[in-house]
Amino acid sequence: MAATVALGFLVALEIAARHYGLPGPVTNQVREVIYPPKSGFLLYASLSLVMVVLTWRERLIAAASAIGIDLAIVLVRWAFDIKVTGGHPFGNGALWVILGCAVIALTRRTGQERALLLKGVGLGLLLVTGRKTGDTWLLITSKTRPAVLDQYLATADHALGNPSWRVGRIVEAAGPIGAHVLDWVYVQLAVAAVVVALYQLRNVADERRFPGHHLVRTFLVIGLLGPAVYMIFPVVGPVFAFGASGGHWAAADLWPHTLPPVGAPHPMPFDEITPRNCMPSLHTAWATTIFIHSRKGPRVLRCAGAFWLVATLGATLGFGYHYGVDLVAGAVFALTVEAAMQSLARGWDRSGVRLVAHGTAVFAALLVSYRFLPLEMARHPWVFGPLLLLAMASVIHNFVRTTRLWEPKAAPAPLPEPRPQLVT
Repeated sequence: MAATVALGFLVALEIAARHYGLPGPVTNQVREVIYPPKSGFLLYASLSLVMVVLTWRERLIAAASAIGIDLAIVLVRWAFDIKVTGGHPFGNGALWVILGCAVIALTRRTGQERALLLKGVGLGLLLVTGRKTGDTWLLITSKTRPAVLDQYLATADHALGNPSWRVGRIVEAAGPIGAHVLDWVYVQLAVAAVVVALYQLRNVADERRFPGHHLVRTFLVIGLLGPAVYMIFPVVGPVFAFGASGGHWAAADLWPHTLPPVGAPHPMPFDEITPRNCMPSLHTAWATTIFIHSRKGPRVLRCAGAFWLVATLGATLGFGYHYGVDLVAGAVFALTVEAAMQSLARGWDRSGVRLVAHGTAVFAALLVSYRFLPLEMARHPWVFGPLLLLAMASVIHNFVRTTRLWEPKAAPAPLPEPRPQLVT
């Protein structure tokens, strides 16, 4: 059933993209079998997810095969002087091996072995397809939403002290090294998610089954639901709407040195190229999810999860991709989706329904306030700023308290039976 729904969704997106003269997610994925992939790192990360169901010998064979295929393709391109533009020179080999595992599962495996390998292949392909689906969604938002609501968010952001402007100046002052690190963290977010997922799925090959809940499930659902909000609340971000990157479409060239003025906001027209992908900040949502799932790992994984969250927040603000209010909404969105996925895995009960309903209500209230109360938020920052943070904090507190109650309690060790006394 789930596979049928996913396939139908992909076909619908493909048709929608074709309507606007663009290749859809299916076409883009098929092209990467031969053409240079958009992200070779992502394809190898997807292959690593497939490897969780393989034995160590099979993993070595799969890795060697992928690298060998990539080297052969690179040599062919070099021999025929084929230029690699708009993609990575490697990654095709990883995709070939993933598809080869699917063929082996269907032709050489039976029963539980076939089901497990197909689940591994499906998990790897879902990560790649999720990326292609997101790219298609972004193209559709730019074509179908000619007006953006950046002025509303820039006005509401005064309640938080315009953090994008402030962090943007900090990143600018830090120089190219700091900016390069933040950019790498921002771009490789999916790879960080795979690292955490590999830790969670490390015992799949031994136990012959997947855990009921893991990071990849939440990661993909966030990417599926988030773009639907983009269609409701289209926003391009400070660097485009109020910066030089927006060209003549920008309201003014203000970011990051001059704060936007407080005035009556209104929708503003924008180009048909820039994605409307700010509200909510899905990078914040994904980084929050990585942080949550890294908490049960070893210390190095917990530190990496915390670093990725902080660095992602710095990049989203410091590069002018998001407003502060986007990040608040993104965190609430992530916790709500994560709560729903955990409830789905463990079985819905009253506590799960309350937690998801709380997060949904706060998220809806944030969107409504950004759209209809931005002037009041800007004029009374000492009232609305704390209210925004308290609303987010209430969701965080409720999530932490409820999920701790869901954790299985360790049963106390039985007391040793008293030894019989010998009567003399």
